[in-house]
Amino acid sequence: MTELASYLSGAWTCGSGGGAKGAALLNPSTEEVVATASTEGLDLGAALAHARDEGGPRLRAMSFAERGELLRAMSKAIYSKRDELIGLAMTNGGNTRSDAKFDIDGATGTLSFYADLGKELGDAHLLADGDGVQLGRSARLFGAHVYTPRRGVAVHVNAFNFPAWGLAEKAATALLAGMPVFCKPATSTALVAHRITELLVESGALPTGAFSLLAGGAGALTSHLGAQDVLAFTGGSSTARTLRAEASVVERGVRLNVEADSLNAAVLGPDVELGSDLENLFTADVARDIQQKTGQKCTAIRRVYVPRERLAEIADLLAERLRAIKVGVPTHDDVNMGPLATRSQLRDVREGAKRIQAAAKLVFGDPDRVDALGRDGDKGFFMSPLLFVHGEPSVADVVHSHEVFGPCATVMPYDGTGEDAARLVAAGGGGLVTSVYSDDPRFLAAAVVGSAAFNGRVVIGSSKVASQAIAPGLVMPHLLHGGPGRAGGGEELGGRRGLAFYMQRTAVQGDRALLDALTGKR
Repeated sequence: MTELASYLSGAWTCGSGGGAKGAALLNPSTEEVVATASTEGLDLGAALAHARDEGGPRLRAMSFAERGELLRAMSKAIYSKRDELIGLAMTNGGNTRSDAKFDIDGATGTLSFYADLGKELGDAHLLADGDGVQLGRSARLFGAHVYTPRRGVAVHVNAFNFPAWGLAEKAATALLAGMPVFCKPATSTALVAHRITELLVESGALPTGAFSLLAGGAGALTSHLGAQDVLAFTGGSSTARTLRAEASVVERGVRLNVEADSLNAAVLGPDVELGSDLENLFTADVARDIQQKTGQKCTAIRRVYVPRERLAEIADLLAERLRAIKVGVPTHDDVNMGPLATRSQLRDVREGAKRIQAAAKLVFGDPDRVDALGRDGDKGFFMSPLLFVHGEPSVADVVHSHEVFGPCATVMPYDGTGEDAARLVAAGGGGLVTSVYSDDPRFLAAAVVGSAAFNGRVVIGSSKVASQAIAPGLVMPHLLHGGPGRAGGGEELGGRRGLAFYMQRTAVQGDRALLDALTGKR
């Protein structure tokens, strides 16, 4: 059995509570223990200090272009063991091969994107924020805003569902900005993140102290953070509330970014015809988000809004697509949806589905039973895809307040206007992404503008892009990832915008020639 060590202060170290006493990482298809992890007795304060004192100065001494090449080397190191990492994701995460590739390739692609951005930013060590402004009677007295790297450490607490991509998207922006990374993956699926860290260390690409990994519980990690440190968290809203109340955040001003629950929505416009490319795109996107990663995606579609007169028709089309899903052990050739990641996930999804079922009609699937291919008896955390129909949704309904983080979606009617669709989207309290499918400019104007304040991203599906459309659940490094309200209020990625979280924006004023020399604009 593998005992996962943490990579702290430039060395691999196991907690004193390791071995059989450590937290168990399971194969969710068989419930077999595949590894253990413990952080008991580890000196987290010293590890964070090492990152600040060793990694920080080394990264800040590098230009953006040099940090970009560091990211490129990281991407290549991960890609070189792609098949091995895919196998680990299937074993420890319950991913199908397709889902595992989605995670691993998302990681390498994001690192490559930020490597290219580093090359574009060139030899600079700071970023100018927009154009400067004249402050006095002559053009000599000038003011400008600049971004410089913060002098602390970037602590990343990542979710269980994307152990590779989640690690990479946060690390890419922090390292390019010039901050050392302290990664805390979810313990239950940490095997992939642990192996990635081994690959990064073996590659020699990372300066001393630039990257640390904590394999196991977080313990008192956040109590060691100070005003120059940042904390980025992806996970449940209850944990986010706990982090917001931490003394390091409240009293010492640690900068916090949260990505939490999200009741993402999809809206079908009244102009979309049955059997059209656009209708096919809509139903394919919804069905994919129910199936992909067994619905364990923060961007997955949970609420589906269609014109009232088409409610039964669309529900039937979606149910037909769901019938093609084969649940089972991911290594089985015919399987295209694996198990949920953990026993607690299975329990939570079942409980959540029953809460939805109290208000809506279950039209496909069974929360308590599924025939899983390749299953050994009743072993494994398998779940049927679930589709509900709610004929009379109100803004106070459970479908607008509780996210079932699994293969589950609810179809609901709206009155056919963009304004009503936006009203129902807003009832979710803030989300990561809403997708709207229509070719009608007036409908889109009402639905998109009305939904925008309640979403971090809005995707427009139309006939002219149907053949090349990017799935709404696919997070692109070019655009912001995050959302208001229930979704946590955070922002990640977004190209160079993602660097801002890890940098301090400072107003500098004085002689324009000196400012231009400082910002590289001379």
